[in-house]
Amino acid sequence: MTERTWLITGVSSGFGRRLTEQLLDRGDRVVGTVRNPDAVADLVTAHPDRFRAEILDVRDTTALRAAVDRTVEDFGRIDVAVSNAGYGLFGAAEELADQQIDDMIATNLTASIQLIRAVIPHMRTAGGGRIIQLSSYGGQVTFPGNSLYHATKWGIEGFAEAVAQEIAPFGIGVTIVEPGGARTEFRYRGAQVADPLPAYDGNPAHAFHRMLDPANGLAPGDPARMATAIIDSVDTTPAPLRLVLGSQALTSTLETLRHRIAGFEAQTDLAAATDYPAGQ
Repeated sequence: MTERTWLITGVSSGFGRRLTEQLLDRGDRVVGTVRNPDAVADLVTAHPDRFRAEILDVRDTTALRAAVDRTVEDFGRIDVAVSNAGYGLFGAAEELADQQIDDMIATNLTASIQLIRAVIPHMRTAGGGRIIQLSSYGGQVTFPGNSLYHATKWGIEGFAEAVAQEIAPFGIGVTIVEPGGARTEFRYRGAQVADPLPAYDGNPAHAFHRMLDPANGLAPGDPARMATAIIDSVDTTPAPLRLVLGSQALTSTLETLRHRIAGFEAQTDLAAATDYPAGQ
């Protein structure tokens, strides 16, 4: 198996950490971004020749581009770039603070856009590569109390799908990963919750409180198996545009899409009625 160089954002925990561990065990090289170097000190010690930690706040676009350029300069190329850094923010739209909104968009959406833009020139020059964008089945399905999270995931999915068509002629593949609920820090430790308003007590917007409490049952997704599926997807040609991970995620996505299609089909006559008459 050919050794690959991977650039992964957000490797201190969750999918980023599990991807990194598996890749290092396989013999690949990983440049992983973190905000706290202590979180990956063990990886630096265990794999000094194949793991490098980049201390980075992905919201700093200048520093993000510099990290990408430095990786190519030091290792010759980036075979796979994984845009993974992100977090959840829960609460009704009215409950969210302005700063929470700005921070989430900067981290989950803008930083992902800028990472993809930064690696494209290098991959184009190299004659190919693979970009993996971590999304969620929340990029297709929505739940109350998750509006800003959905906004970032629906946004990055639209961006990535369009860019995939732009860069396919250069041999660069794009895969959008849509995991369902998994037993990671994302859900049980890393999630942010808006300050609640009494008006929303008993409202569907607060149903997420039950989901965030492990006492109510753990998420079904195995992050290690999901990480393996993501890694294996890189050997699939052409690149799968979307990779849905978790049976519950796939079931919910299919149900949502079928309902959405039925709603569109019901508007067939109305849509046609708004065209100019034939021949005009």
